[in-house]
Amino acid sequence: MELAYSIEPKNKEKAVKAMLRDQNISFKSAVMVAKTLRGKRIVEGIKLLEGVISLQRPLPYTRFQKGIGHRAGSGTKIGKYPEKVAKSYYQLLLNLQSNATYKGLDPEALIITHIQAQKGITRRKRRPKGRWRVWHTQYVHIQAIAKEKKEKK
Repeated sequence: MELAYSIEPKNKEKAVKAMLRDQNISFKSAVMVAKTLRGKRIVEGIKLLEGVISLQRPLPYTRFQKGIGHRAGSGTKIGKYPEKVAKSYYQLLLNLQSNATYKGLDPEALIITHIQAQKGITRRKRRPKGRWRVWHTQYVHIQAIAKEKKEKK
């Protein structure tokens, strides 16, 4: 089975791609992290995710915000610290950065143009301690494309 991206970049020499498949993370949180990272530089995204992982900076939630408390003094009104999701996206951005250095592109000039979370397969697991009910675990695929954009002087 070939792994396919939802879009292909027009100029493949100036773009890098990365994908993570079957991540056991929350789909809703993955959508919010993707929305936050879209349009940022890779270096800025890595710093943001490091702050989320170390519980220093909350991630703003604009959707799926029922029952979420406010974060005082952080600049974001409603947010969370999705550590598990941030670790997966951190791994994805490091992969994008290493793909850029392999291609000979400048990782500092790369801007994330496409980042997306997609629902993967649903696996069934038995409940613990001999219970017969089944849990359904939803897995998530994450893909990202970054293009090199030089600043005008």
